[in-house]
This record gives sequence, C-alpha cells and structure tokens, in this order.
Amino acid sequence: MSGTQPPGDLLIGGVWRRASATLPAENPSTGAVEGEIARGTAADIDEAVAAARSALAGDWGRLDATERGRVLTRIGEAVRARAEDLALIEAADVGKPLRQARADALALARYCEFYGGAADKLMGETIPYRTGYTVYTLREPHGVTGHIVPWNYPMQIVGRSVGAALAMGNAAVLKPAEDASRSALAFAAIAVEAGLPAGALNVVPGLGAEAGAALTAHPGIDHISFTGSYAVGCAVQAAAARRAAPVTLELGGKSPQIVFDDADIARALPFLADAGLQNAGQTCSASSRILVQRGVYDEVVERLATRYRGLVAGPAMADRDLGPLISAKQKATVLSFIARARADALAIAAEGRIAEDAPAAGHYVAPLLFAGVDPCHLLAQDEIFGPVQVVIPFHDEDEALAIANGTPYGLVAGVWTRDGARQMRLARALKAGQVFLNNYGAGGGVELPFGGVGRSGHGREKGFEALYGFSTLKTVAAWHG
Repeated sequence: MSGTQPPGDLLIGGVWRRASATLPAENPSTGAVEGEIARGTAADIDEAVAAARSALAGDWGRLDATERGRVLTRIGEAVRARAEDLALIEAADVGKPLRQARADALALARYCEFYGGAADKLMGETIPYRTGYTVYTLREPHGVTGHIVPWNYPMQIVGRSVGAALAMGNAAVLKPAEDASRSALAFAAIAVEAGLPAGALNVVPGLGAEAGAALTAHPGIDHISFTGSYAVGCAVQAAAARRAAPVTLELGGKSPQIVFDDADIARALPFLADAGLQNAGQTCSASSRILVQRGVYDEVVERLATRYRGLVAGPAMADRDLGPLISAKQKATVLSFIARARADALAIAAEGRIAEDAPAAGHYVAPLLFAGVDPCHLLAQDEIFGPVQVVIPFHDEDEALAIANGTPYGLVAGVWTRDGARQMRLARALKAGQVFLNNYGAGGGVELPFGGVGRSGHGREKGFEALYGFSTLKTVAAWHG
C-alpha cells in the first residue's frame, strides 16, 4: 500500500516518530492481532499541542485562506488517487464491507475538496449602525483544535472535523480511536506528502483514558470536537468547561423512520432496512426504530422480514451485507440487548445469518428484526449500536410524533408520506438535527449540516456550519465621525 503506510506511530510537528509503548491492532473479521498502534501519552499530547501552536506562528498561520484551500484540495486529490488503498486499510481495521469502506474513502476526498473550495468563501458582515460608525465582523480560527474520532467511521469523521478546522486556519491535534487508528495515520501521511505544513495536523493515537483525557484537559487546546458515547461526551465537556473551551459533541442517537399509510412503500423499504444496518448498525444516525401506521403495518413487517432473511454477515473483504462488530466487547454489549429482548419475549420477525466462511473468532452478530415492540422497552429507548431494528405500530400522526420524540436522543429522523402538509408539520415538530422526507440520509451529504439535540449532542459538523463552529466571531466598530 505504497503512499498510505505512515513511516512512524505518531505524527508531531511534521515528524514521524516511534511511540514508547504500543497497543495491539485487531482485525475484527478474524479476531486476530495484525499489528500495533501507538499508545500515546500525556507527554506526546503536550508536544503535539506545542507543535500546533508553532505551526500557527509559522508557515501554516501565514497562509491566507485561498492558499489553505489549495492545500486541502491537493490533499483531496491525493486521497482520491489512493482511495482503494485507504479502503483496504479501513475494511481490515473496522470490519465494514469493502464497498462501504470504498465509499468512506471517497467521502474523505470529498470533504477535503469541499472545504478546500470553501476556505476563502466564509464572509463577514457589515452592520448598519449609528452615524459616524462603520461596524463589521470577522471570522477567525480558534487556534489549536483537538479532535477525538471514533472507530466506526474514522475516515469520514476525520474529513468532516479536521477538514473544516484546517480550512478555517486552525492547527489540529487528532486522537483517533484505539480500535481503528490506521486510516487516520494513513491520511496524515498523504496530507504531509501533499504539502500540508508541519504541525498543522498532528496525530497521537492511544487510549481514551490516557491520550484522550490529556487532550481534552490540555490548557493549550482552544476547541474540542468529539464524536462518541454520551457518557464520554459529558466527561469531555466537563474537562473543557474548566477552562471555558467550546466543544462540538456528536453523541449518537435512536433515530426513527415513520411510515404512514399513504407512503410509497416500494421506495421506502430499502431505506428502512439499510439505514439501520449499515456498518452492522454501528452508526450514530442508524435508523434503529421503524414506526409504521396500522394500515400498512403487516405489509411493511413482512416485506422487511423477507429482506432480513436474506441478509448475510461475513468478513469485510468478502463484501457481504454486513461485516463484524468492531470488538468482542461491542459484540457482548449487543448480545446483552438481544438476551434482554428474548427474556422479555419480544417477537422476532426475522433473522439473518452469519456466513459459513466467517472466522469463528470474528465478532459477528446475525441481524435481527423485532416487531410489535413497546416504545418504552429498552430496545426502543437505548442505542444498541449493532444490527438490531425494532418495528413499532402507531395509529395516527400525534401518536407517531409522541413515539418518535419519546427518547432522550435527537439526531436524525425520516418521514414517509405523500401528504405535503404532514411532511411540513413533522419536519418542524420532530426533535432531531436532521429530518429527511421520503428519503433517509440523502446519500451522506457532505454539504448538509449534521448534529443533534438532547443526548445526541450539540454543535454542527459538515457544510458551512462546521466552519462557523471552528471559528470565532469578532466585531469591529470603527468611529470616524
């Protein structure tokens, strides 16, 4: 994989170095250890923050917005040229089917291209004010931004957070997940080769409790971007609050799709299942709840069940419907939810299967569809992060809305109806950062602001909104008489 294999364990100040300690890197498709990654320390984080600060005072900080954009565009072109190598790394590291890893590599390229083009297009404003004054606003970078990226979509989340931060002129310190760091390191190697000035991006893999905690608590970090669990997100925010540093949090969801009697069922069906099962359900915006109106409930359940019975989970490189879960720990978590559902006698509408050639030590769970689930049941309330969906019946619009808004999360929602007035009512009433009408996900949408409310977090990534989040607004009021 020439050009994507980094020459060291840590990237600090444009220099690759070996780590003082390492962690095993496991392939979730096989359960085998296939290498190691750095176990970064608080001292490594210190050095990375200092290198980022030096970059702001040096070559990176001296670049104007247009030149920053050109650097990001070159990085995007290089990522696109090496997308297949990156996809192979991601598939082996995360366990997602190869076609999904390929899509993620191209999404990473697209983020770099989008933010490369947007870097010099974020404008300030002039504000009408009193006679004798001219007032205007400026968008300026925070300074040094910290990025803690999870294991489920490393390339995409690096692109949407680090890409936006660099476009605004920040210097970044990235702590990828200990379960999946390789693609982040490979991206950093590509970025350096494409001409990113030393120190603009620093990468320190390691444990969340060590490198991650050091990053969030570091006094030299001016803004934190975190994607992960609610519990860890609260700890990140608490650490940043001690120095009043702003935080962007994306903390997962329990996203519903609502299917009304008048919906185009044929169009909806692929979205209903696929949006919940992509990456084996290990997706923050996964549609894990499917709400179906009584008039079409039996039809939708049966058609979903037919789809489920044909699903196969297997090794990432076999490119089947689903890959494995990321780890034995995550598999145990998902199986505990399933055990609870079985103990409570929830009705299983259908079950997929695990491929015969799937290694026994891999972390596979067969996809499961539960029907007739009470909206208050654990399976309908908690984020499972596995290949499990529940179908919940409802009578009318009011009940559908109450069920959809009846969890602490609010990340994404989908609505399937031909009634235009109902579409507009629900788009306004649903507690979610994104609402999709007669679709779900809109193909990823690099341009579409993404984030949640409630336990799904706050702040927005993707699109121009991310640039606002990675900048601070300055007002200049000039009196000239």
